[in-house]
Amino acid sequence: MRSTKWILALAVGVFMLTGNGAMAQGNGNGHGKGHDKQGAEDDQEDHYYKDRDRETARGWYDEHQNNLPPGLAKKDRLPPGLEKQLVRRGTLPPGLQKRLQPVPVDLERRLPPPPPECGHVLVGGHIVLLNRRTNVVVDLVSFEVR
Repeated sequence: MRSTKWILALAVGVFMLTGNGAMAQGNGNGHGKGHDKQGAEDDQEDHYYKDRDRETARGWYDEHQNNLPPGLAKKDRLPPGLEKQLVRRGTLPPGLQKRLQPVPVDLERRLPPPPPECGHVLVGGHIVLLNRRTNVVVDLVSFEVR
């Protein structure tokens, strides 16, 4: 009789331990399906400029390759230290705030309208969507030096 109680108690204990593990599945640290893309730069969900906008901007850039405005010409490229500071959701450093150039009107017409308090500007070979009140870079399109 005593051994039956021990076997029953052991079976219930094993069942409870394995049952908790099975119930906890799916509530882990977010390493399941689709949870590993939070830090991925390729994730387009929180970008303002979509792929078609980037292609449009690059098309404009290619069309005007021989007559680029200030801010996109090779001589306007940023040094590597400043280039690293130009990031999405980052504040535009004071050194770069002085180098802002207006986006040409024909390029501005091809881009989506900026959100409130924001504007399209050129800085160091990039089209930057800048929150003009806070100087936060909302999004940017970069061009390779050719």
